[in-house]
Amino acid sequence: MHFTSEQRHDDGVLEREFTLGEIPGILWTPGFASTPAPLILIGHPGGLHTMYPRLAARARHAAAAGYAAATIELPGSGDRPRSAAAEQARVDLRRALEAGDSVSDEIVDRLVLPLVDKAVPEWRAALDALLELREISGPVGYSGGVIGIGIRLAVVESRISAALLFAGSFVPRSMFDEARQVTIPLQVLLQWDDEGNDRRQALDLFDAFGSREKTLHANMGGHTGVPQFEGDDGNRFFTRHLT
Repeated sequence: MHFTSEQRHDDGVLEREFTLGEIPGILWTPGFASTPAPLILIGHPGGLHTMYPRLAARARHAAAAGYAAATIELPGSGDRPRSAAAEQARVDLRRALEAGDSVSDEIVDRLVLPLVDKAVPEWRAALDALLELREISGPVGYSGGVIGIGIRLAVVESRISAALLFAGSFVPRSMFDEARQVTIPLQVLLQWDDEGNDRRQALDLFDAFGSREKTLHANMGGHTGVPQFEGDDGNRFFTRHLT
């Protein structure tokens, strides 16, 4: 991990950009903390620069509660090399949505499964590097992003103790079997009127999760209309499981 820039915000939070091989990322740590901070991995749908305002707001909100927060760029997003197959899957997805057609399982599989297969090992490599920093310690939480990535990480990464997932992206049906293997505490956000999300499938996925402790927060509104109070509730969720 190589840090490329840093800035100290008015609230004391230290923000540092880094690279991990070819993968760019950002780390936020609480201001003037005297002990290592628990870590929250901040997921997103891709495009660090595009998503930066929302990512920074989420991360600094977490830092105010005493957590370090980190994110990395997804494969095929930002300045990372594009996949021709993924780009074609996105075209087919947009065409189906614009036509008012249902999105086929075949399109979802082509779009999501290769992304999950590549992104999850990258997240685990980033976690290895982050936990070597003296200002960060376990346990670790995962928050938001592509829900398929969150599902896979919750199954394969034993260092993640709790996850806050956003039911706002397509999920391959084959991943329902993985969801049944998830056992860590979960909090799932669902925007009831999310125009790009299959509500019935989101509810079925929540039912499939194997966790004994799982909570569904359903709010009215579209994809970007998550109420501000959910940020505070997310911090309370992680406080119960990461401290």
